[in-house]
Amino acid sequence: MSDAPDMPDSASLRARRAGWAAAAGTAVMATGIISIGLHLTGHEALSRIALVLASLAWAGLAADLVVRLVGDRERWARRAGTPAGLDAVAATTVLGTRFSSLGWQQLAEALLALSAVLWPVLLWAVLRRLRRRMPGEVFLVCVATQGLSVLASAIATAVGADWLAHTALVLFWLGIGLYVLSFASFDLGEVRRGAGDHWVAAGALGISALAGAGLVAAHHVDPYLWNNDDQGVLRDTTGALLVLDLACYFLLAVAEVVWPRPRYDVRRWATVFPMGMSAVAALAVAAALDIFWLKGPGQVLLWIAVAAWLAAAAGAALAFRSTVRG
Repeated sequence: MSDAPDMPDSASLRARRAGWAAAAGTAVMATGIISIGLHLTGHEALSRIALVLASLAWAGLAADLVVRLVGDRERWARRAGTPAGLDAVAATTVLGTRFSSLGWQQLAEALLALSAVLWPVLLWAVLRRLRRRMPGEVFLVCVATQGLSVLASAIATAVGADWLAHTALVLFWLGIGLYVLSFASFDLGEVRRGAGDHWVAAGALGISALAGAGLVAAHHVDPYLWNNDDQGVLRDTTGALLVLDLACYFLLAVAEVVWPRPRYDVRRWATVFPMGMSAVAALAVAAALDIFWLKGPGQVLLWIAVAAWLAAAAGAALAFRSTVRG
């Protein structure tokens, strides 16, 4: 008889692979937003390292989606009908936004086009299946929509495309409406027992504030985009969204202390993203609305997000090692 150790059964391996694939989108989002935050604070070398990691993870995510689409359409369709399916759109827009800040507009435009093709199909599939008491991933309907707005306004500002800026404005208001719809479907009990994706409730507010800041900044570049009254409404709404985001961040942080969840879970990447997004939103709003004292808190939140990213990466590495050892 062979003394070789038992290999993990195929069902267990498939389950773990599905879990890693599910985390890939949020890992790209988390790493991409960390890259943007490091860029905004002048840490360009670290920002580019994070960008490379996010790009590699995005390539793996894209390859997995193609393999599932070709080889297992039933499983692809099941995931596409859940909010988690929208993480591919959100991840693509975050990556595109960072490329746009580097001046790589053609690549950013290609990612915007890809996201714009996927977004309505996946969004409609999710909205048809909304129900009560859903986990935090339900807020991805807002995150994906606002991600499109952020990327569209960034490109519009860079190349002077007014029609794209107005499209971003429409997406911004639609994203706010989708947040309200998501909150109505969210299970508030997830704040106590969620494994990490409940933090997307804050991340959706943060990316909404970031989208608003981008639109305000676009008007600074081209004052003829919309009138001053509309600009005033945008400024007030953006400020209110940031306040709500930071309040939600604080409440979720308190919940982590009251109901600690120390064990690693792949859904913890969905915690890192909102942490980084809140930092970037604070930094972007500080610049767009001339609230300079926000830069300090934004920088503090960014380094907290970096620490959370390192913790999630360490947890993922340990989980992978344990799986390889069988």
